[in-house]
Amino acid sequence: MDRLSLLLSSILVCFFCLQQCAAEEGPVIREVVSESGGAPVADEALLNAEGHFAAFLKTYAKAYATPEEHSYRFSVFSDNLRRARRHQLLDPSALHGVTPFSDLTQEEFEKGYLGLHRRRPALFSVAASGNAHEAPILPTIDLPEEFDWRQRGAVTPVKNQGICGSCWSFSAAGALEGANFVATGNLESLSEQQLVDCDHECDPTEPRACDSGCNGGLMTTAFEYLIKAGGLQREIDYPYTGTDRGTCKFDKSKIAAAVSNFSVVSVDEEQIAANLVKHGPLAVGINAIFMQTYIGGVSCPYVCGKHLDHGVLLVGYGSAGYSPIRLKEKPFWIVKNSWGESWGEKGYYRICRGRNVCGIDSMVSTVSAIHSH
Repeated sequence: MDRLSLLLSSILVCFFCLQQCAAEEGPVIREVVSESGGAPVADEALLNAEGHFAAFLKTYAKAYATPEEHSYRFSVFSDNLRRARRHQLLDPSALHGVTPFSDLTQEEFEKGYLGLHRRRPALFSVAASGNAHEAPILPTIDLPEEFDWRQRGAVTPVKNQGICGSCWSFSAAGALEGANFVATGNLESLSEQQLVDCDHECDPTEPRACDSGCNGGLMTTAFEYLIKAGGLQREIDYPYTGTDRGTCKFDKSKIAAAVSNFSVVSVDEEQIAANLVKHGPLAVGINAIFMQTYIGGVSCPYVCGKHLDHGVLLVGYGSAGYSPIRLKEKPFWIVKNSWGESWGEKGYYRICRGRNVCGIDSMVSTVSAIHSH
């Protein structure tokens, strides 16, 4: 078979996969395949669904108040088995299946566990970020092939935001935890709840987009707040509750880490890597459409959303993520999430580098901490 025939065969295989994946995921998938063109997913995705559901209930200690709720959640779980199957076809280098969120509809999941004010990547810029300046161009010639801040002591254990759209606060606090480590040599677990309760900073370009606790926010506006407030307390002094208290209990005398400045990094993966190595973990936005069903591996979907809806922390990168679908190793980013260690790879997400997958390169900011006196 000549090269042209092989190419045509590959295109037909990919097209068939995409046709099977047209579903409820919304405009992301429909941009590639029309709803009417989607073939039903194979019934094997639902084989022994009751057994999978029973194991899910036991693994995650789930219980429902009424038989009706139990029945409804089983139907949602079954739908998510189909959805995981579709995601597996679109993202074959990762593993998709049953996760802690398999009994939630897509809408419930987005409302309860995301929280980045939705925006297209083009809307994120220095002009939209108040005191931020564009990160200076850094040399990239001597960047290490692999890098991981977890191995250097700059990353706290994985946390859990709970049913609260406060991902932005975990991303911002995580970036400051890392920057404070770079500046002082000390790793402090900082208070996300202080941001949830006290930060009401607004986006300069969109006054209605204000940091709003469990109702969402942005990392750059969180940094704006921290500059004005003076910094963050330790988590032990201002513990996380996962709710909107309505009352700010910030004690300035207990500040553990302070922000000196922050920068917006260009959409350039070499510059992102250079800033990561020099400044510490980076606050990033991502489209989380594939994360509800993600179990492990390097996620590199054929298509993904353009809207950024989840705030996470970029802690490193690697080059040895094996992709059986392409029979080669592929580079990846290492992302710390805020959904606990029972999700993903003990709370982490690997997503491929090289083409701004799911917008991972589009909303990147770095923060600098004030050195200890």
